[in-house]
Amino acid sequence: MSDSSADVAKVAELIKQFRFAMVTTVDSLGQLVARPMTVQEAEFDGDLWFIASKTSHEVAELGINPVAGVSFASNDTWVSLTGTAEQVDDAARLKEYWNPWVEAWFPDGPDDPNVTLVKFTASGAEYWDSPGGRIASVISFVKSKVTGNVGDVGENGKVDLD
Repeated sequence: MSDSSADVAKVAELIKQFRFAMVTTVDSLGQLVARPMTVQEAEFDGDLWFIASKTSHEVAELGINPVAGVSFASNDTWVSLTGTAEQVDDAARLKEYWNPWVEAWFPDGPDDPNVTLVKFTASGAEYWDSPGGRIASVISFVKSKVTGNVGDVGENGKVDLD
């Protein structure tokens, strides 16, 4: 596992292309539960921020067990983050992140006492980046079948973010 600044920068570069993530928490039965959430900050520095309801399942679950995962996926890029998450009441940051999309879920605005932030702090990441997308992957697969050699499936890396 690498912790070089270049690898951390690679993870940040890949993440900034995503607006939505699947956030995984552990429920009261010890089962993993993933939910789509909107990332509120474009610059990844090891932390990700989400807006949630204080009465949501994910906030309740994080209050019991802070272990969490965040994943992103597209046709040619996949990122998986491991770490912890917590509820954070920060009115100034909430107002900074507030936008019309959030208002659709929370029509009473950022002063709604039920609205809170979830801060995810990453401890590790793994990514797969396959530039060229599906077409490049298919070509690589066919080449692999014809030659018997493993094709170029893109770049994979593990990064320590502690």
